Amino acid sequence: MLSVLDLFRIGLGPSSSHTVGPMRIARRFLQEADKAGKLDGTTRVEIELLGSLALTGVGHGTDKAIILGLLGLQPETADPVEAETLFRQTVQQKSLKLDGGPDIGFNPIKDIQFCTEITPDLHPNGVILHLYDTASERAYTREYFSTGGGFIASRKQLEKPARGDLVASAKGAPHPFRSAAEMIEICKREDWLVDELILRNEDARRSREKTLKRLDKIARTMMQCIDNGLGAEGTLPGGLEVTRRAHGLYQTLKNNPGSNEREQLFDWLNVYAMAVNEENAAGGRVVTSPTNGAAGILPSVMRHYCHDDGKLNLNKARRFLLVAGGIGLLYKQRASISGAEMGCQGEVGVACSMAAGGLAAVWGADADKVCVAAEIGMEHNLGLTCDPVGGLVQIPCIERNAFGAVKAVNAARLALQGTGQHKVSLDQVIETMRQTGLDMSNKYKETSTGGLAVNVIAC
Repeated sequence: MLSVLDLFRIGLGPSSSHTVGPMRIARRFLQEADKAGKLDGTTRVEIELLGSLALTGVGHGTDKAIILGLLGLQPETADPVEAETLFRQTVQQKSLKLDGGPDIGFNPIKDIQFCTEITPDLHPNGVILHLYDTASERAYTREYFSTGGGFIASRKQLEKPARGDLVASAKGAPHPFRSAAEMIEICKREDWLVDELILRNEDARRSREKTLKRLDKIARTMMQCIDNGLGAEGTLPGGLEVTRRAHGLYQTLKNNPGSNEREQLFDWLNVYAMAVNEENAAGGRVVTSPTNGAAGILPSVMRHYCHDDGKLNLNKARRFLLVAGGIGLLYKQRASISGAEMGCQGEVGVACSMAAGGLAAVWGADADKVCVAAEIGMEHNLGLTCDPVGGLVQIPCIERNAFGAVKAVNAARLALQGTGQHKVSLDQVIETMRQTGLDMSNKYKETSTGGLAVNVIAC
């Protein structure tokens, strides 16, 4: 039972499933331990990272995220500079102050275990946390999963019997839809555009004013991320020595207005998307949309098409995010937005689909054409693998977002020029993505054990 706002989480890079999720997991674990009366007597904490979190956890900063979560930091409010300082202090001093609990000795090399040989049964992003008491006995243990886009779940939550395919945009939503087909049917029956339907369902969760205020914050955070990326120079962390390119490309575009007009649309979309994903790779503040690895696509399209006279048009931005979020809900609850489950089709592919539908809506598309745009956006990302070089969210991730933004705009243009009918439906392409992800070899699903990750020398 999700809200569209759940898909847009403000947090730190470089990964929603490997950074944002684990940070939330660590904090939730301590809160539950405290509620169970097990926190005060803690003398040691031990963490086991499983599956993809173990295989690419170092490059994705999962160990750092776990430590920050144990310290009580939250992804949305954590300052990147402060977080880095606290992390380094913990590593150097080999001690940490548990959120709501005692100070304990902590050696990351010993107390964080990367169990690369274990793939959990319920989801490939698993974390097991243990608390030890004064007798050096395990006093409290819990297992969690980072399910993509910053979403987390306990084992108990994932083991609950399935309740069908119901996709409701909010608890008690007055107009729930199980599929894109049902979403279209409701819009036609009520004579609504897609953003009107989504807003009415969001009204069941909170006041309209709060929803719009939150959307505006998300949009502004996305735009600030672009600005930060455009202004930054240097080399990205992690050892690949990848040079930031967005700043130089941006200067070239600004200093040569009107040149290369035929291709300049691509240039602007490229530079905006790359600015966001360079910020993400550097551990900056980004918005999951729907993940960190795919965080550059929606902001890029929004920056280019929801700005009027150099200023963000909030009405356009709201419509864009509401419709994109509604499409994202279908992928999240009918398939997955986790690269560890679906490969990059579940991240960049979904973001491309969301942006295509959102842009079509900004251009006035009805529900039929919105869904055609979203379908085209995904159809040409099916089978996209996740094989980051060195386990870092840099190659091919940064450029892949640039391509995703360009594809999204083209998908929206094709949909607007059509009749609103298409041989392949959005529901069919979502199911195809799900099946493709299940069939895909694990070495192409955020493990860095295949593809570019093994054919490109990482250092």
